[in-house]
Amino acid sequence: MAAALAVLCASARADDRRVNVVASMSIIGDISRVVGGEHAVIKTLVGPDGDVHVYEPRPADVRAVAEAQLVVSNGLGLEGWIDRLIGSAGFRGKHVIASTGIRPLTVRYDDATKLAGRAHPQSPTIDPHAWQNLTNGRIYAANIAKGLIEVDPVNAGYYEANASAYDSVLGRLDTWVRSELAAVPTEKRRVITTHDAFQYYGAAYGVVFLAPVGISTASEPSAGDVASLVRQMRSEHIKALFLERISDPRLMQQLARDGGAVIIGELYSDALSAPDGPAASYVKMFEYNTSTLKRGMLEN
Repeated sequence: MAAALAVLCASARADDRRVNVVASMSIIGDISRVVGGEHAVIKTLVGPDGDVHVYEPRPADVRAVAEAQLVVSNGLGLEGWIDRLIGSAGFRGKHVIASTGIRPLTVRYDDATKLAGRAHPQSPTIDPHAWQNLTNGRIYAANIAKGLIEVDPVNAGYYEANASAYDSVLGRLDTWVRSELAAVPTEKRRVITTHDAFQYYGAAYGVVFLAPVGISTASEPSAGDVASLVRQMRSEHIKALFLERISDPRLMQQLARDGGAVIIGELYSDALSAPDGPAASYVKMFEYNTSTLKRGMLEN
């Protein structure tokens, strides 16, 4: 019994030495978990299948941030609530913005022209969904490793090794994505998703994404937006519609009816799936989304 108690106490001491990390959302949390490994404990504020755009901090989240040594957020305006949360928690640790160093894409919207793709010079908006390009995901991992090293320099070599190994995994995955999509003719690479979360994916991998909603799921399309998109679907013979796991399906069901298209399946944009789902990690999300997109685009 004494020996067992000694083991438990040693384990508890080891746990106490782990870096306490709070990640803003599940994708950031997964990357942090891979890089941090056994030397970090990860708490994710917006979990699997959650919507970061409409999240509101709870008292338990304030306590978690107050106790954290490291907070990791996406940045680029995704978490409009993060600064208030950090302030109200009295957080005194390191805040890592995972997208630091990424060249952000912008979108330009107004109510009449956002679907037709015509620029409105008065309304540029930064697109925060940078993780949808694996090159950016590699930057996320490197930034998170730097943050972990800053708060836990004793284990710097461990974090560097994890980040390097993960970088290789994401590099190979990027090659695989390009190989898979090479089977889809260029003229078929047009799809419609629930909200505009895949611009980085489209720019990196040669896919045109159209969406009735802007970069936030809190947006609401007008009747004119929907009618414009239906006309475009018909004129360009776009048959592939994709729901997003975090979005209301009713709008896409209407588009399918009015545009003579079919809903191919779900994509994961702003959140991972539950552990038993098809997109339980950042890597699995890319594998699943790419396979689903390929299948759908070949229907166009």
